[in-house]
Amino acid sequence: MKRWTPQKVADAAGARLIARPPSDGGPELAVIDSRDAGAGALFVGLRGANVDGGRFAGQALAAGAWGILTTPEHAEAARCAAPGVLLAVGDPLKALQDLATAWRRELGARVIGVTGSTGKTTTKDLLLALLAPHRRTVASRANLNTEIGLPLEILSAPDGTEVLVLEMAMRGAGQIGELTSIAEPEVGVIVSIGPVHLELLGTIEAIAAAKAELVAGLPAGATAVIPAGEGLLGPYLREDVEIVRFGEGGDVRLNRMDGNLLEIDARGQPITLEVAFTQAHLRTNLLAAVAAALAVGVTPEGRIELVLSPGRGQRTVLPGGVTLIDDCYNANPMSMRAALDDLAQTAERSAATRTVAVLGDMLELGAEERRFHVEIGQHAQETGLDVLITVGPLAAAMADRFEGEAHSVADAGEAAALVPALLQPGDVALIKASRGVGLELVCKALSAGVAC
Repeated sequence: MKRWTPQKVADAAGARLIARPPSDGGPELAVIDSRDAGAGALFVGLRGANVDGGRFAGQALAAGAWGILTTPEHAEAARCAAPGVLLAVGDPLKALQDLATAWRRELGARVIGVTGSTGKTTTKDLLLALLAPHRRTVASRANLNTEIGLPLEILSAPDGTEVLVLEMAMRGAGQIGELTSIAEPEVGVIVSIGPVHLELLGTIEAIAAAKAELVAGLPAGATAVIPAGEGLLGPYLREDVEIVRFGEGGDVRLNRMDGNLLEIDARGQPITLEVAFTQAHLRTNLLAAVAAALAVGVTPEGRIELVLSPGRGQRTVLPGGVTLIDDCYNANPMSMRAALDDLAQTAERSAATRTVAVLGDMLELGAEERRFHVEIGQHAQETGLDVLITVGPLAAAMADRFEGEAHSVADAGEAAALVPALLQPGDVALIKASRGVGLELVCKALSAGVAC
């Protein structure tokens, strides 16, 4: 937006320009935290459940922000704080979203929307790795995938961006549709459908319907990338949208694996990629990413330099030879099973002393939450896990079907105190739970050198 005038920014946001701007240039990005405000930033004062961000508009200007976008009363109150553009609007969140849509159109970039019950972040990371060598690509950072985070990511994309990869999160019905209307993607990727957010949506069928809002919001002629054999999405597929299925039996599938080389068949087109990862779920997500890359005109090739987002399976060798698998950002029954399978395979390849899993509560699973946790304990037993540490009241049920060494603690703090003393040289340790459990405390304790 740097080349936009303040009036154009105001018009795009549906706001009123109420102060003479100090210059004719536009902002470089938008922020919602006044502590992040500085030169080139547009501070958007959003109303929160407990705090009205507009109260900090003056502080943002004093910090050097390009301008503020907030309600009329807060914009007027900030007039004398410092020079800057003052934009007033009744609904700052809607204005932020409208501004993002306008900038997305101005960029003219190809836009890929990515959602799924599990795997959407790693698929987004894989897409960035596939596309970056060929196109100027911007992908969502961290957890900026909501009705607030997604427009912020669009507005951070610099002029000249050719592809935008936007992760789309969901907490309930209608939210994927809202994000789709903001981002206007030409390619929609649904990585998976699984038992996530059941507490809010009730059934797996309702989850599929909510994810399928991405397909419903695509323009005619767009491309939808979906898992092969996922019948729950069948009722939502459109004749005017190209459907590309990935995975076994799909349009984009893995033909052969030879060490680090993957041979992929993409509708008869052979693609060979070199990867450093070995996880089966990442290979599946890679197929979805390849399908989406082809849809925006990029044929991936060569070595793929994947950088995973924090907490999504990074591996670190700690002092004493313990291998830490940091997958603590989030969890659900699908991703827990995949992580335990990967733990077992990692241990087999590395001739590990033992496998250790620190598993916390999986949240928002509704009435069947106990059953889901018990089944994870059973799966841990089947994979040959040596030591299980459960964290939280729900995760404690995992021990019901686990016959090996087991420990149960109440919270992440207790786990951070216990786990370092349990680990032995040569162990491979998986740390995983829903975000609300906060198992990053365990990873920090181990990475700080407490282990072994």
